[in-house]
Amino acid sequence: MKRMLCPGRIGHGFVWAVCMGLVAGAVAQPRYEPRWESLDRRPTPEWFRDAKFGIFIHWGLYSVPGWGVKGQYAEWYWHRMAKKGDNNPWWEYHKRVWGEDFDYAQFAPLFRCEHFDPDEWASFFERSGARYVVPTSKHHDGFCLWPSAEASRTWGRPWNAVDTGPRRDLLGALADAVRKRGLKFGFYYSLYEWFNPLWRSDRARYVNEHMLPQLKDAVLRYRPSLIFSDGEWEMTSGEWRSEEFLAWLFNDSPVGGEVAVNDRWGKETRHKHGGYYTTEYAAGLPGADHPWEENRGMAYSYGWNRMETADDYRSARELILLLCDTVSRGGNLLLNVGPTGDGRIPVIMQQRLLELGEWLRVNGEAIYGTRFAGRAAQWTEGRIPEQKYGDYNLEYKLLEQVGQQPRPDGQAVKQVFFTRKGDTLYAITAGWPGRRLVLRDVEAPSDAEVTMLGVPGRLKANREGRNLVIETPQLGPEEAPCRYAYAFKIRGGRLLPAPAAAR
Repeated sequence: MKRMLCPGRIGHGFVWAVCMGLVAGAVAQPRYEPRWESLDRRPTPEWFRDAKFGIFIHWGLYSVPGWGVKGQYAEWYWHRMAKKGDNNPWWEYHKRVWGEDFDYAQFAPLFRCEHFDPDEWASFFERSGARYVVPTSKHHDGFCLWPSAEASRTWGRPWNAVDTGPRRDLLGALADAVRKRGLKFGFYYSLYEWFNPLWRSDRARYVNEHMLPQLKDAVLRYRPSLIFSDGEWEMTSGEWRSEEFLAWLFNDSPVGGEVAVNDRWGKETRHKHGGYYTTEYAAGLPGADHPWEENRGMAYSYGWNRMETADDYRSARELILLLCDTVSRGGNLLLNVGPTGDGRIPVIMQQRLLELGEWLRVNGEAIYGTRFAGRAAQWTEGRIPEQKYGDYNLEYKLLEQVGQQPRPDGQAVKQVFFTRKGDTLYAITAGWPGRRLVLRDVEAPSDAEVTMLGVPGRLKANREGRNLVIETPQLGPEEAPCRYAYAFKIRGGRLLPAPAAAR
């Protein structure tokens, strides 16, 4: 066996130890086989579990019409309007505004993105408090935001943002701008394409000659920290060759140790295989047995929909409480923005991002890097409402489930969200708790340091049986460090097992 020598003479023992550690780390790095039994043993990278909050971006040719029936996804414009008929509102709109003979492909040269400023976008994302950004590299229409040779070749026409439209590598420009701000960059990728000629004629060739080479090209060009796969439901993971791709990604790509992946790799894989589990316009998952992420828009559509009004958008209060609720159960929130076809983030979306950022600048310590505390929340007295969990489109009326007092009909609400970091417990109240915050079934040392984030000084806190009672600071209307939710930090605090009769 050859002896490995490490250069340098600063502390021979230290250098040797470091070098041996590097060698051991390299040897210990596992290789994954192209089968789920092996791939599922790969842990989701810690950066993802620490980040908690990311930005989703749906932007493409569908952003030019920027229209959809309320309550539906505007990015499905082509698919919806292709079903021509008098009873189809999508087709009726397209025929009236763009003309019966106007083909979807004619949106490509109109997707000029003339106002796209990647540095401005990245500034808003950074100021929102997000830690990672995930734009659509391509959606189900197959149009790519980078110079994909496979796209134009398979479609038989210019079908990427460099060959037509803005004539610019949009994905690359955004990746550079985001990383300059210290944020992680990933991308969304649709496995299937509705009307791709090869997809419609020979799905095996589509996978082998189009999808896999294209996806690997995007990985090698942009070295993503995250891949959000989608459009998997038409075939099994075996037909998509997903296990082969993921084995290459983890073992041989330049991002093998960094990249986080989701669970959308075949029609049988959601919440079973892949990386972190995804939920979409749902309530997330009830606990932290497996890393997960809820993704949704600020209104309903992901792609920009000019038909949505201010009344359709979640308020800043709801988005902040949504983030707290999600993180308290061990999840991440991926919140979508839908830019316009000329490259602007709508002002109402900018405003929501800035309001989230203002709250996180005060309370981020109780969010970033935290873990499930053992119990997600403290409920008031009353009847706890049933909440269903699943991967897509489940009713989740958060604002009816939060507050400081039970609802008039006797329904209980969540008063406090819990998170933890090491030996520190955080209690985030849904609204101002009043003069005393009573945390039930919470243990803390008699001399525990208790503070409120954003307010200097320690707070008085006393144990009363199984409860910890905190005297909140006396603050005037203009003295509160934030709005809507308030974080209290308890060093050495921990949640006691709730009594069987307690909620």
